[in-house]
Amino acid sequence: MRYVVTGGTGFIGRQVVARLLDRYDDAEVWASAHDLPERADHVINCRTADTESAVALARELGATLHQLSSVAVAGDFRGEFTEDDVDVGQQLPTRRHRTVFEAEQLVRSSETRFRIYRAGVVVGDSRTGEIDRITGPYHLFGLLARLAALPPFTPILLPNLGQINIVPVDYVAAAMVELVHADGRDGQTFHLTAQESVSLRQIYRSVARCAGLPPLRGGLPRQLAEPLLAVHGRAKVLRDMAVTQLGVPPEAIDTLQTTAVFASDATRKALLPSGIEPPAFSEYAPVLWRYWAEHLDPDRTASDSEGPLAGRHVIITGASSGIGRASAVAVAARGATVFALARNGEALHELVADITADGGRAFAFSCDVTDTDSVDTTIAEILGRFGHVDYLVNNAGRSIRRSVTASTDRLHDYERVMAVNYFGAVRMVLALLPHWRARRFGHVVNVSSAGVQARNPKYSSYLPTKAALDAFTDVVASETLSDNITFTTIHMPLVKTPMIAPSGRLNPVPPISVEHAAAMVVRALVDKPVRIDTPLGTLADAGQYFTPKLARRVLHQLYLGYPDSPAARGEGRRPSSPGPRLPVIRLRAPRPVKQVVRLVPGVHW
Repeated sequence: MRYVVTGGTGFIGRQVVARLLDRYDDAEVWASAHDLPERADHVINCRTADTESAVALARELGATLHQLSSVAVAGDFRGEFTEDDVDVGQQLPTRRHRTVFEAEQLVRSSETRFRIYRAGVVVGDSRTGEIDRITGPYHLFGLLARLAALPPFTPILLPNLGQINIVPVDYVAAAMVELVHADGRDGQTFHLTAQESVSLRQIYRSVARCAGLPPLRGGLPRQLAEPLLAVHGRAKVLRDMAVTQLGVPPEAIDTLQTTAVFASDATRKALLPSGIEPPAFSEYAPVLWRYWAEHLDPDRTASDSEGPLAGRHVIITGASSGIGRASAVAVAARGATVFALARNGEALHELVADITADGGRAFAFSCDVTDTDSVDTTIAEILGRFGHVDYLVNNAGRSIRRSVTASTDRLHDYERVMAVNYFGAVRMVLALLPHWRARRFGHVVNVSSAGVQARNPKYSSYLPTKAALDAFTDVVASETLSDNITFTTIHMPLVKTPMIAPSGRLNPVPPISVEHAAAMVVRALVDKPVRIDTPLGTLADAGQYFTPKLARRVLHQLYLGYPDSPAARGEGRRPSSPGPRLPVIRLRAPRPVKQVVRLVPGVHW
C-alpha cells in the first residue's frame, strides 16, 4: 500500500505515519511533498490549510482522499449533530469554524473518492501524555496551577461554560488508520469524538488530585457567568481582555462553550471489530497534567531540582567564537541542549566536540542569519529532529568602529551591519514565533550593547542596529506577554573578542572577558529580567536624559581623544609602537548597590 500523508511531520500526522508503517511491513509512506510517487492508494490530509492541494494530489495520483476535519464544523449548532449533518443553518463564529467548514465543502464538491474524519479537541497521548503544543484544555492548566498555591480550605467556585468534546491523539490516529482500510466506506463522515463531553468543572475534578488543587465547592450563579459566555459586542471585548491578562487565550474560553452533542453511532459500529474506542477523559487526565507540568508549564523551572536550564533546548547564534562560543559552553554545562548556529561550520564542530567531551549536549547547524531560506531551513530541521525550542540567544553580530567622516563613501558598512545585527535577529524571532505561540512558551535573549545607552562616538553604523533591535524587542514583548513569550535585552559592555581587535587600545573602557559575558547570558536565561545593564551604562543613560548637552560634550571629547584605528582609516594594521596610553574609564558599583538594583523589577546589573 502506498500513502501520502500531508502534515505528516505534525503532531497527529506523525502518529498516523507510525501506525501505517506498523500495520504493513511493506507499506510505503510519503510524509512530505518531495519525490512523490506516480500512483498512491490513499492521500491522508492532516492539515486543513493543505486541503486544496490535497484534493488536487488525490486526483492526480488516483487515490482516495482522507480528510481530517474537526467538530468545529458544527459552529454554534444546538442539539444532536450527526455524522450526516453538514450545513444545518449553524453560525460559524470564528475563522477556525469557517476554515474547517469550507475545507469539508471543498472535499465534498471534488471529483475524488473521499472520507471525512471529524475529531474532537485533540489532546496528548492517553498513555504517555505527550503533546507538542498548547491547545484546548491545556490553555487552562496554567491558571489551575496557580490555584494549587491556595490553602486546601479555599472555596473554589467555577462557572458553567458549556462542554467540550476531548479525545486523545492515540485514539484519533488509531481510529483513522483503521477506518482508512475499512471496505465500502467512501463518501462517509466519521465522528472521532468522546462518548461524553466534559465541562470545566469535570476537567477541574479530573486533575485536582494530581495537581494538588483545592476541592471544588460549587458553581457560580448563571448571572455572574454571563460575561464569560459573551460572543459578540463590547462584553466580548472586555471578556477577552480580562482572560488574556490571566494567560488564557479568548479562543480557549470559546472552545469550552460547545452546544452541539456529537453522535458517533456509525463510527463506533465501524470500529467495533477492532476494539478501538475513546477512553473516558477522567481516566487519562492525570497523565495529561503530569506531562504538561514536566514539559510545557512555563513556570516549571522554579522547582526544577536539576537546575533551571536542565533539559532546555537553546539556540545560540554566532556560536563559533567570542560571546556565542563561551555562552554555548556555559549553557551546556548547566544541562541544556545547545543548538549552535554560525556560518563557520568547522569552528562549530570543534565547539560541539568540546561540549560533548565535557559531558554536555550540543549540535552544530551551519546557518546564515542574513538569509531567510537558510534560517527557515535550519529552524525546520531543528524542530523536526528535536521537537521544540525553548530559548533563543540572538548573539550573531558585526561591529565597525569608524567615524562618520571616514564613512561618507561606505554606505555598505551600514547596510551589512544592519543585515546581521537587526534583520538577522528579527528573522530568527519571526521564524520561531509560530512554534512558541503554539507551545505558549519561549524566551529570547538579545545581546545588545551598553553603547546604545551611552551613544559612543565612532559607532554610527553599529549602535543604531542595536537600538533598532531594542525597540523591536520592546514592541514585540508587549504583544506576546499573554503567550508566555518573553524577552531580555543585555546591554553588554565591551567584551574582549576578535571583533574588537581592530580597535586595539582605542576604547575608553576596559573589556570584560567572554566568560563574564557568558555569565550574563546565563543569568538572562535563568532569571528572565527585562534588561541587564551595567553601572556605567545606567549612568550614561541618566546623563543623556537629565544633562543631554553635557553628555554630548563629554562624548565629543571622547571622539577627539580616541582617534580612528589604522584599519578604520583604510591604512591596514601596522606593527608600529603602541602609542600613548589613553585614560580608561572604570565604574564599578559596590556590592550593596548591586543588590539594591536587583530589587528593581526586571532590571539587573
